[in-house]
Amino acid sequence: MKAPTLILLCLTALTAQAQASTPDAWAAFDKTVLASCTKASGLKAAKPVGNPAQFDDRVGYTALLLQGQYPQKHMKGQQGTELCLYHKKSKTAYVTEWDSIRPQ
Repeated sequence: MKAPTLILLCLTALTAQAQASTPDAWAAFDKTVLASCTKASGLKAAKPVGNPAQFDDRVGYTALLLQGQYPQKHMKGQQGTELCLYHKKSKTAYVTEWDSIRPQ
């Protein structure tokens, strides 16, 4: 491979990485995380609490705290909290109840 071709390939790779880190790209990613986590949530009217926590790429997850209402009749509309972990590679959201995070 000739030097100009190699340089062009390297610059193309760097440009792609730089574009993935733009504010618009982060906003789109946050929107995707919110949509996936809300869909996976068992809470009615689930809303984010704060901003997503971006873990290092070696971990591969983004965390988002959600609050909403329990849909079960016996819960009588009680407020609930869930922690959502969004796996970046598989684009899958996993949620677990996390009411213990709230002050009593």
